[in-house]
Amino acid sequence: MSGTGGEFTERLFIGGEWTEPERGHYDVRDPATEEVVGRAPEASGAQVQAAAEAARAAFGPWSRTAPETRARVLDRTAEIIRRNFGRYAELAQAESGATTATARGMQVGVSVARFQRYARGALEPVETPLPPQINEAGPMGRAGVFGAFAARRPVGVVTCITSYNNPWANPAGKVAPALAMGNTVVVKPAPQDPLSVYRMAEALQEALAEAGAPPGVVNVVSGERAAVGAAAVESPDVDMVSFTGSTAVGQRIAEVCGRGMKRQLMELGGKGAALVFDDLDAAGLDAAVAGIGTTFAFYSGQICTAPTRVLAQRGIHDRLVERLARYAGQLTVGDPRARGTVVGPVISAAHRERVESYIALGRKEGATVVAGGERPDGQGTARGFYVAPTLFADCTPAMRVVREEIFGPVVVVVPFDDEEEGIALANDSDYGLLDYVWSGDVARAFRVAGRLRAGGVGVNTVGRNMEAPFGGFKHSGVGRDVGSYALHAYSELQSVVWPG
Repeated sequence: MSGTGGEFTERLFIGGEWTEPERGHYDVRDPATEEVVGRAPEASGAQVQAAAEAARAAFGPWSRTAPETRARVLDRTAEIIRRNFGRYAELAQAESGATTATARGMQVGVSVARFQRYARGALEPVETPLPPQINEAGPMGRAGVFGAFAARRPVGVVTCITSYNNPWANPAGKVAPALAMGNTVVVKPAPQDPLSVYRMAEALQEALAEAGAPPGVVNVVSGERAAVGAAAVESPDVDMVSFTGSTAVGQRIAEVCGRGMKRQLMELGGKGAALVFDDLDAAGLDAAVAGIGTTFAFYSGQICTAPTRVLAQRGIHDRLVERLARYAGQLTVGDPRARGTVVGPVISAAHRERVESYIALGRKEGATVVAGGERPDGQGTARGFYVAPTLFADCTPAMRVVREEIFGPVVVVVPFDDEEEGIALANDSDYGLLDYVWSGDVARAFRVAGRLRAGGVGVNTVGRNMEAPFGGFKHSGVGRDVGSYALHAYSELQSVVWPG
């Protein structure tokens, strides 16, 4: 890293060395101000392959390190990130546009927690004993009792392609469990906000060096060109790809992985259904409004788990729409560094145009804008990529704004009559990541949850249990991670059998 003031020019991290990019640099801009935060390196295809080769060379010795050593590396990485917490949070905010609370708590803070969690994970047992089996004499040999166990082994070299909405927590959620299991990694960060990932690499470099780890355990290559990510997926030295991003890109990655028989872990798009039943009391309605309202504020709606598709039973529909409109209208949109700001910018001008095109489409399709719908003109929004929290009512299931992922602070509301119709509407989607049920009847809520075709269901909450498996049905992904499930995702099962 070199430069002065708030801007700096970054280098690639390949084989333990900070390396000048062969294809130059590009500007990373603050979504709130449009000013240049720093200059990110653009890797060549050859440099991406060099990173994969470095990871391959490091895999043998790293995979044979003691679990205690891997645990120390991850714990030490968490300590280093915590030591630089303020500086890292400021950088995350500058390149992602997150509010101060989000940058500190949900980005850098969660990154620290994930490195600590997988330091413990490195010490989890990898062997599962199996019942002995009695085999009679036959073509395979004499009769005998055979013992066996199943062991989780590292996959090898993992390419980690990370999302732009959380440049700390998302990479940590991939890198930490992969390293805990003895894999080596090539990280390809999102082009919009890659600078934080290089700071994470610095922390890992220090921790790995202290442990005497081989160079190449962690490598970071970035670039605006799609060819950079493609090279990181296609490399013959890569055994697995872990990707967070759009379904369309995930499908292209899956095709490449299929040809090479590479392992995949895919966290893709979402259009989360929030079923709100009319048996809610006043407190329950308050909770539903607050939970659904996180779509407007949390990452400015740029999160695949958001309850963006509200299915409201007719008995509560009008009250819910009125309350959501009031909630959206009271949210402060503006400079994410300012005290009291709840909704910051979206990531780029191009993404703002995409979100605004969906708002225009919703109007054209016949939906009614009951909140937002126009570019905000509040204090501090003259520059930056801001979108006002927008609520659509009078929606029908066939509308594109109801069916397609918008990835911004936009919520649509569709009415339903009874439980069966609500479940059918929720499941009538290409996506199935995280759905939600709000009901005053606990038995109904869990009954409905069991029929939803989604990888996760929140019952009267948008909260998460960070040991619960996370992943999607249908076009929302392949595989599961989080908690110990992430350790399983980054490992292969091996059976060991012996005569008793």
